[in-house]
Order: sequence, then structure tokens, then C-alpha cells
Amino acid sequence: MPDDLRSHIKHLAAASKDGMSWFEDLYASANGDASKIPWADRRPNRNLITWLERERPSPRRADGTPIKTLVIGCGLGEDAELLARWQFDVTAFDLSPTAIDWCIKRYPTSRVKYQQADLFAPPRDWLNAFDFVFEAYTVQPLPMSMRKQALEAVTRFVAPGGRLLFITRAREPEDETDGPPWPLTMDDLRAISDAGLSMQSFEDYMDEEEPPVRRFRAVYAKV
Repeated sequence: MPDDLRSHIKHLAAASKDGMSWFEDLYASANGDASKIPWADRRPNRNLITWLERERPSPRRADGTPIKTLVIGCGLGEDAELLARWQFDVTAFDLSPTAIDWCIKRYPTSRVKYQQADLFAPPRDWLNAFDFVFEAYTVQPLPMSMRKQALEAVTRFVAPGGRLLFITRAREPEDETDGPPWPLTMDDLRAISDAGLSMQSFEDYMDEEEPPVRRFRAVYAKV
């Protein structure tokens, strides 16, 4: 990330009294320039691509109906569009109304249902409603004081029998971190299990970025 963009984000985040309003400030200040959004690679998350190509998840339930899928913090929509191309029935939301408007303009014929929503106050009919939930990089830029609450909020969307795919930057508890983003630790992830989801798989790995970044990629299930 360029130093001037990093400084801009730090300034916005520090000025945000609720720890979240700075996302809208960032999208609005970008004025339609995706290069001003550091997590907008203008391509799907390669860690999601790797998982999909390896696991080949079915986009349909046993009865043939589509897998209801939720993308949390969808940003500019690349991951939501990828899952739609895999034939999942995708709903995607972001806190920022500018980001959602941007998605709709980028993908005017998309099958994805884009909606502005708050992770902590979502539509009631989304709770326990999705067969597959995808979260990547939404929790890590939130203040660490909000981390446990955010992880618990993520789990509430997963339907009984459904799965959560969670991808994040990773660190050891003693590692120094100067965010946002603030990478997660294994201790942080316990909030997901404590909220009632069972870890089905876990990967701790260095990705293919230059330089490589440590990641956690985990799949959870709700009984």
C-alpha cells in the first residue's frame, strides 16, 4: 500500500468515533477511483479462488435448490460476483452506501443482491438464514475493542447446517501490529467457536503476495 494511502486511512480511522464510519469516508473520498481502496484488487480474493478450486463446493442443496450465500463487507463486489459465477445464490452487503452504489454501477446485470447493511444491526430475516457465509478482511480493520463482538456478529448469519468460510491476516499475540488492519490471532478465533460454530478445517499459511502475508483460512459449521 502506498504510504500516502496508508496515512490517509490511518487518519480516517483515528477520526472515526465509532470505529466504523471511516469506511464510508474512504469510499466517498475515492471519487470512483478503485486504486484509492487498498483492499479493492479489482479481482476476486485469490485465497477464495484457491479454496473454491480445491474444494469444488456444490452451489445447490441436496434437494436441488440454490445455496443461499452471504458475502460480508463486500467492498466493490469482486468476491460476490465470483461466487455468483459459481452459481451460488448470493446476497452481499457493505456498511458503506457508496460501496454498494459502486457495485451496482459496476455490475448492472448482476444476479447478486447488493444491499447496504450494518454487521451489528442487520435485517432480522438474515439471522440464521444463510447456508454459506463468506467473510474476508472485514473484521481485521475494526478496532480490536470491537473484535469479539464482530466475530460473534458474523456467526449469526449462518443457518443450522450451514458453513462459514473465514479468511484473515494472521499474527502471534506478541507480534507488534500497526493497523488498520490489525491481524487476528488464534485466541481471537475462539470467539467463533464460543458462539456455537464448530471448526471443520484450519490453515495457517503464507500467501503468494509480494512480500508474502501470513493468513488464517478456516471453515466452520453450525449444527
